[in-house]
Amino acid sequence: MQPESTEQPDSDTVIPYQGWHVIHLFFQIDQTQWAMLSDEEQREAKTSLSEAVQEIRSAESTQLLTFSMVTPKADLGFMLLTDDLHKANEFEKRIGRALGPDMLTPTYSYLSMTELSEYTTTEEQYGETLVEEDIEKDSDEFKEKIAEYNRRIEKYNQDRLYPNMPDWSVFCFYPMSKRRGEVHNWYGEEYETRRKLMAGHARVGRQWAGKIRQLITGSTGLEEYEWGVTLFSHNTQDIKEIVYQMRFDEVTVKYGEFGDFLIGLQLPLDELFRRVGL
Repeated sequence: MQPESTEQPDSDTVIPYQGWHVIHLFFQIDQTQWAMLSDEEQREAKTSLSEAVQEIRSAESTQLLTFSMVTPKADLGFMLLTDDLHKANEFEKRIGRALGPDMLTPTYSYLSMTELSEYTTTEEQYGETLVEEDIEKDSDEFKEKIAEYNRRIEKYNQDRLYPNMPDWSVFCFYPMSKRRGEVHNWYGEEYETRRKLMAGHARVGRQWAGKIRQLITGSTGLEEYEWGVTLFSHNTQDIKEIVYQMRFDEVTVKYGEFGDFLIGLQLPLDELFRRVGL
């Protein structure tokens, strides 16, 4: 989206025209280094990380989630959402240093941004479906349905750009792209074809409404993949099943490219420290 103003931006901030920056961070703890610290040094290190998390969480337009990662892919996971890229950079560096030198080793990271979907049904498209359902265009019923649709879309867009992340326990993150193969090339398809395919894809996902909270963030030009997908649930099986069922949808069958999946448990800091051996 192009900027609405021609004024020069503040050189001390890098804030998108809409939405937030999102960084997923994953670390291994050097348990040998940790064991060499005295009890007092360990307490100071944990206090340092706790204070960093609390101060980051208190920053304006910022959220920070903490995870104990499942499997040895990583020990600690963090999901940082904030408006300014300078803040995001400062915060992620502070997290990495919080326990002391060489204590946390990055195993994976991902930078993306919250964004709107280009395939969201427009008011005009929704109105056409109402007409197809024999609702007269100038009727009160038509106007009421359009007004309700606009309210719903406004909230949907707000939640995509400025989400309030849940405290649900099970966390899943994976990157993905759309295929550009010789046979199946997503970007070689007409827009209307892509829009209809994505509408069907969304219908599959809505079967897990209330069981899965999802955030899709864009990373074209920022990472190797084009999107980051973050899922939250109360039960691992719901995540397993939604991803499994999605793979039968045409969008995924023909065009889906996936990176590694990382699974974690969202925990408060005191429990997180115990879980990862700090």
